[in-house]
Amino acid sequence: MNKLLPTLALTLFALSAQADPRATGDLGLVIEREDSAALIINTSEPKQLAKIDGLGDLSHASVVFSRDQRYAYVFGRDGGLSKIDLLQDKLDKRIIQAGNSIGGAISQDGKLIAVSNYEPGGVKVFAADTLALVADIPAEYAPGKRSKVVGLVDAPGQKFVFSLFDAGEIWTLDMKNPQQPVVEKFKNIGKEPYDALMSPEGRFYIAGLFGESGLALLDLWDTAAGVKRILPTYGKDDPKLPVYKMPHLEGWAMAGDLLFAPAVGKHEVLVVDKRTWTLLKAIPVAGQPVFVMARPDARQVWVNFAMPDNNQLQIIDTKDLTVSTTLSPGKAVLHMEFTPRGEQVWVALRDDNQVVVYDTATLREVTRLPARHPNGIFFSARAHKIGF
Repeated sequence: MNKLLPTLALTLFALSAQADPRATGDLGLVIEREDSAALIINTSEPKQLAKIDGLGDLSHASVVFSRDQRYAYVFGRDGGLSKIDLLQDKLDKRIIQAGNSIGGAISQDGKLIAVSNYEPGGVKVFAADTLALVADIPAEYAPGKRSKVVGLVDAPGQKFVFSLFDAGEIWTLDMKNPQQPVVEKFKNIGKEPYDALMSPEGRFYIAGLFGESGLALLDLWDTAAGVKRILPTYGKDDPKLPVYKMPHLEGWAMAGDLLFAPAVGKHEVLVVDKRTWTLLKAIPVAGQPVFVMARPDARQVWVNFAMPDNNQLQIIDTKDLTVSTTLSPGKAVLHMEFTPRGEQVWVALRDDNQVVVYDTATLREVTRLPARHPNGIFFSARAHKIGF
């Protein structure tokens, strides 16, 4: 009888460990900027599950997720690439792959992680499982000259697309054969592309230009047509204003046939007709917009702002193309993230050391969670979206 006790104890332990299994579809990360840490959170309850330390410089952190939603890949400003296990609450692996990186993307099949680098300028591609280097693509646009790389996104066909800030170019990187990467270059797209977005279906790559007016658009279904300039005269003759925080174009909102984009240095959100790529309206807003993000059903667009107006959020009604509501959630609103079907939005309040959760239908607060200087919120549902 006593011989059975160890076996019985092990069985009971295994059953207890599995009594509350964790699913991955409602998980996410909140980046704690000053602590070099990330909080693993549950979006359905909502609550914090764990804290992962030792992630380096997270002053401009971004995150992508494995297709099974188990792993999160964190891109740090110090060139760090960190792989976090969301089920075991641990840092699975971390490497320093460059001197200064600005973001990254995961390939269509989930097997490759690409990182865009300022220093040295270029893109490095790693195996998602081991973080072993697969390809190194220097952003050399002239003999001995490398450009900072920005606006890196994934695209269909096992491709990545990115922009060269210093060169005024857009490159596509085909990784169908990892041993023989294929680069296609589009030159003279405009001065100083500073960020970009991919349309939800993966067809249009649009880079914002800091050095001149307008946007640069590449149709991936027809790359032979080259890069098209859109809104080339918007604000062209207006006086240049100081820009307190660069807009983050990956958060641009696509709502049906409309594109909602932040105007650089102005207190406006631009509404562009996707069918003609012409400006329909410039919506006045409270400050210089940073993130312009659509609720998943596209009924609302939420906007946050650069200082000194970064204590506010404004909500645009996409039917009327007007600001319907202004909220004052707290100090230094840095980032927003919608739950997968949009019933809630999570908002990072860096200087209040909080994340506030709103019900997007009633605009009432659901809860507030503590977080030390949060500056980024990323949910695992991004694993199944192109360009995120």
